[in-house]
Amino acid sequence: MNTANTIEMRAQAGKELTGRIVIVALAAILLVAAPFVVYPIFLMKALCFALFACAFNLLIGHGGLLSFGHAAFFGSAAYMCGYAARDLGLTPELSILFGTTAAALLGFVFGALAIRRHGIYFAMVTLALAQMVYFFTVQAPITGGENGMQGIPRGHLFGIIDLNNTLAMYAFVVTVFLIGFAILHRTVESPFGQTLRAIRDNENRAISLGYDANGYKLLAFVISAAIAGLAGATKALVFQLASLTDVHWTMSGEVVLMTLIGGLGTTFGPVVGAFIIVAMQTYLAESGSWVMAIQGATFIVCVLMFREGIVGTLSKLLSRERLPAPRA
Repeated sequence: MNTANTIEMRAQAGKELTGRIVIVALAAILLVAAPFVVYPIFLMKALCFALFACAFNLLIGHGGLLSFGHAAFFGSAAYMCGYAARDLGLTPELSILFGTTAAALLGFVFGALAIRRHGIYFAMVTLALAQMVYFFTVQAPITGGENGMQGIPRGHLFGIIDLNNTLAMYAFVVTVFLIGFAILHRTVESPFGQTLRAIRDNENRAISLGYDANGYKLLAFVISAAIAGLAGATKALVFQLASLTDVHWTMSGEVVLMTLIGGLGTTFGPVVGAFIIVAMQTYLAESGSWVMAIQGATFIVCVLMFREGIVGTLSKLLSRERLPAPRA
């Protein structure tokens, strides 16, 4: 009986590994072929927001922390990256690193102030801190105020690759997305990620076992802020612009919407949700204010029909189909 169970478990593990390889292969083919079929700027924007949503998913999906201020990290990194590239003359990779580091430091400050609060109080503290960043951005002389920071140069990657070439810029954005996604995936699958989920499910029990709950949550907050900053800095180079929209509270609301529609706590859910929302904003732009109404209707449909998001619901259906039939 034990031998049969072992063989069955190995077969199931082999099927899962094969499935993952197929998914990775299909994703690689799509990423290579996509810019020749779809407008590359749309793809780059969607990938930046997908990375932003994945960073937010680490915090809410695995840490149980709802932040209404993640736009502060996304937008501040965009401005810092633009400042480094335009005013300091740094190369693209150093400019992105500069913006990501600034977002991580800001995340540490935000986390240290908010992490001891729970539930709606945590969310309100992050929103208040993010609004402070927004008002600072409006007044700061280097940001351009309501006009935004314009004329950010893409430059030459490592002094060699001209990022003004659309396909080169696309390849760079894909690389940044894959690096950020890999970091998040490794974090989630590591013992740190397992402990973070244990704290999310029962914080008092985790503390009784000797874990520093606040320390784990603070580290998760900083990692999430850094990857969100990586996404924002990359977006600033793509559009050669950093605007107030990037730090506005509505941007924090959008990333919540992307994550919930795609699937909270899933691996690819935020990516799917980001592509859906960005596609709506891009291809329904002529509808004006109706875009928000359509997004709201989409969210309502997903909540009613896909309680665990699109990817979460599909994963549950597929897992049910894989279950072996009961033996007589």
